[in-house]
Amino acid sequence: MVSALTALAQSVAAEWAVFDFAGLQFWRRDTGRLALIAVAGISVLLLLIRAAVARKPGRHQVILPALLRSVPGSRLAWTRHLPVVLFVIALPAALLAFADPFSSLVVENVTYPGRRISLMIDASDSMQTAFTAATLNTRNTVQPAFFTTIAAAERFVQLRRKSRHRDLMALVEFGSRAYVITPFTSDYDNLLLSMSLIGDPVEFSQFPESGTVIASALEESIEIFKAFNYLEASGNLMVIFTDGEDTTSIVHGRSLDDILKSAVDNKIPLFFVRTNYNKEFGEGIPDAKWKAAVEKTGGRYYVAKNEASLIAAVEDIDREAVGTIETRQYSSQQARFSLFALAAVVLWTSAAGLKLATPWFGKLP
Repeated sequence: MVSALTALAQSVAAEWAVFDFAGLQFWRRDTGRLALIAVAGISVLLLLIRAAVARKPGRHQVILPALLRSVPGSRLAWTRHLPVVLFVIALPAALLAFADPFSSLVVENVTYPGRRISLMIDASDSMQTAFTAATLNTRNTVQPAFFTTIAAAERFVQLRRKSRHRDLMALVEFGSRAYVITPFTSDYDNLLLSMSLIGDPVEFSQFPESGTVIASALEESIEIFKAFNYLEASGNLMVIFTDGEDTTSIVHGRSLDDILKSAVDNKIPLFFVRTNYNKEFGEGIPDAKWKAAVEKTGGRYYVAKNEASLIAAVEDIDREAVGTIETRQYSSQQARFSLFALAAVVLWTSAAGLKLATPWFGKLP
């Protein structure tokens, strides 16, 4: 409850911070005018009725004893009118809310929990080796490692969505070359759809790049960050799922250390999930080389030799991927009704609470 109220307060404060009254427009301007006329008419009518009602002498007046009238009034006596003042102040806000205000061409910097994450999935021929996973592989317990890693990546995305992060994620599929399947997006459903498409057995069988060049995927991820102008921003992260069976360290004339230099310099940690069934650290795989490279970025190297260790790696990355990112948000039209409606409700509620719940505001000044 407290966290929800805090989030609401932060959201309202952020809206007020970028609010421009001069640029305000109204969807229902006529409705607002009618409401203003109605309020003015009712006020005049009540005054006329009050003036027209005959009053008998002594029946509608309060007579104070001379002793009380001689006592000087309190300096805080004026505060007893505070409920009426709050009620009157709320009227303009309510009238503006009736007119359904909105702002056009809104540009604002928004900060929210999440990270910018590049997800890389190995689709090389070596990923056709079996990987037993009774929980992740719902169709068949024993499937090629590629489909198990797709399921693990999907679980990671679902964990992020469940914890209400608003990540910007990109999806890269690689073999001897890397391909951007989905550029950075905050739409988790779109990302999951892309994973299900590349995870189709027919699509996997037709993937043209049969080799394994992990450095090509890392290079492509760095290029995505550059393309979106995120490379020097905080909150970036890379996650790779691969069997690790790659001894290539030169790509396009660049060494692995050279490729990862941008990640190291810009503090982009790499989380490396080595999915190779029943193989311990160093068993026929250059684990030491990759582990050393990963640790230079500030990330972690996971040996996922079975389903339990794979799920544990995914959950650990989810826990580690905390923080906030700032992005520029563009909106052609943004409703402002809630700001004025909330202000009116808060003011009226405060006035009613002061009048009914506090004896001080029911006394004569």
